[in-house]
This record gives sequence, structure tokens and C-alpha cells, in this order.
Amino acid sequence: MLTQQEITQETVNKAGVFGQIDKLGHEQVVFCQDRETGLKAIIAVHSSILGPALGGTRFWNYKNEAEALRDVLRLSRGMSYKNSISGIHLGGGKAVIIGDPAKLSSEAFWRRYGQFVNSLNGKYYTAEDVGTSTADMEYVSLETKYVAGKPDYLGGGGDPSPFTAYGVYLGMKAAAKKAWGTDSLVGKKVLVEGVGNVGTFLTERLVAEGAIVYVCDLNEAKLKALANRLPVNVVAPGIAYDLDIDIYAPCAMGATLDTDNIERLKCRVIAGAANNQLEDELEHGKMLIDKGIVYAPDFLINAGGVINCYMELGGYNRDRAMVGTERIYDRTLEIFAKAEAEGLTPHFAALKLAEERIAAIAKLSGKW
Repeated sequence: MLTQQEITQETVNKAGVFGQIDKLGHEQVVFCQDRETGLKAIIAVHSSILGPALGGTRFWNYKNEAEALRDVLRLSRGMSYKNSISGIHLGGGKAVIIGDPAKLSSEAFWRRYGQFVNSLNGKYYTAEDVGTSTADMEYVSLETKYVAGKPDYLGGGGDPSPFTAYGVYLGMKAAAKKAWGTDSLVGKKVLVEGVGNVGTFLTERLVAEGAIVYVCDLNEAKLKALANRLPVNVVAPGIAYDLDIDIYAPCAMGATLDTDNIERLKCRVIAGAANNQLEDELEHGKMLIDKGIVYAPDFLINAGGVINCYMELGGYNRDRAMVGTERIYDRTLEIFAKAEAEGLTPHFAALKLAEERIAAIAKLSGKW
């Protein structure tokens, strides 16, 4: 089993491109460039054992290309485990686009990207992610059929964010039951870090249930808009980890659960939508156990969006997508029980279950 110790930034930098791909077990990594539109993208297919790889396209202004490569490799690996543990028949993939969406995004840009996706002949299906939208996926769909997250009027499931948020909400309730013996969130103090689409939908559900919600984000305009319509408490990102809270919900970028932040946290539960929340899966997973914090693995509870996208591939059905997402609650409780019974952290209990399914299917002759 791969551990995060094997994929720290230091080992990634030393390994080189093929070394990184080998360490994480990727099947294929494609570098895409188009001078006319300014497109620079990396598509990573981690595994196609369970089916064609599906994962969203992240549009982010990375510091450098090495950071973008590390991100797409980690994210695509996480998609393999997310799709596996969700019981859907998809492999894991992801794509990142390097640059500023406000400056680069255009019809020509997205159609060119769609052509790159199409060149993989169905081995990779894309969808929206951070920095992208259903409107972008509509342009992509003009050049390829290998896209999910399309608008409703094109037969798609629309924005998958509400499903992602619903799954996180259910995973949070399961974690609350583990921590306090009840899944009620009434009166619980919850910090939602990151109020993009998923964070906003999650905040709405928490407020509706009666939780006391704190929010932080680097985008002050988003915070102001949210605070104008919901009874939330806005806090500065710098002090967020020092708050006296019950639940921490990371919903922005990953790796916020590092040594310093874990030591500062005062919560009993961590359940959020961000991918790759543990900077070091082994070390920091154990730190959470030692602090008595119940951690709901990110790729387990944030799978609602990909479940919704999966339902598009065979003719979209919103009710089926909702039923699939609702299974996250029971699955999270099962992982907590497995972790306790086998002496594992919840993260590694979930990883083990996901890897066992992939390994079993890999023994069958042929692939999708």
C-alpha cells in the first residue's frame, strides 16, 4: 500500500517526472499545450481498472509547473480511491490547467481543451472542479462526448457541488455520531474553511439544521455575500485553527492538516470537502487519533459530486444520484468500525477497502 510518506514534496522533487508517476502507480500522464489560446494542461490517468477514469478539471494559478504536476498526480490517485470506495464503475483521473481563469477562459480555450480530452478516446472523462463551471463543460462537450457535469438542458446533471456538499454533510453527521453518540448538529460549532460552491451549499445545510457556523475564505467578496444572507460568523483565516469549535470542515485546497495546524485545532471532528487534507497520510492520521479527533476521510465523504457525474454516463437520473450519495452516511460508519476493529486510522481503513476492490477487479481478464 502506498503511504503519504512516499509522496512528500521532497521525494516528489527528487524523483523526477517518471519517478513520481512510478511511485504513485499512474498509467498515463498527458501534457497539453496550445499557443493560440494559452492553454497549458496536465491530464493524469491513475487507474482504469474499474472503468474509464473520471475526475474534474482544476483551473488554478499554480506557482510553478512542478506544483501543478504534484497536484494532478495526488488528485488523480485520490479519484481512484474515491470512485472505488463509492462502488461506482469508474477509474481515477484528474486534470489541471495552469493559469488565471479570469484571463484565459474563452470558448476557443475550452473547445481546444475538449479536443485534448477527446484524443484519449474515452480513457478519461472530465468534469468541473475548482475554477471551472458547467458553462465551461458545455464548451468542452462541443468537442468531445467524454465529459460530465454538463448543464441540465444538455441532459447532464448540472453543477455537482450540491451533491458533494450533501455527501460531506452526511459524512459529518456520521462522524458526529461516532464522536458524541448522536448525529445531531444542532448547537454544534462548525468552522467551514472555504466558501466556494461546495462550502456554500454545506453552510446552508448546517445553518438549516441549527449549527453555529463560522466561515473563512481568502475571497472577501464571497464571505460578505454569504454573511449578508445567512447567520454565519466570519473569521480571519489566520486565527481559524485556534477557534474553540466542535467540527472543522476544510473545503478549500488540501494539506491543511499538517503538524502545526493539528496541534492548534480544538475540535472533536474533522469532516470536509477538500481533497488530500492530510499533508502526510501516516503521520498526521496518527496525530488525529492521538488527539482524540474523529476524522472522516475526504475521498470517502466528498464523493457525492462524482457519483452525480457518474449517473450522467448511462442517462442521467437525479433520484439515483441522490440515493447513491445518501449511502455515504452508512459507509462512513462502516469505515469507523473497520478502523477500530483492525487498529487502523480511518484514512487507511478507507484506503484499504478501496484498494481491495481495485485489486479484486484487476485479477479479472481484460479491462473496460
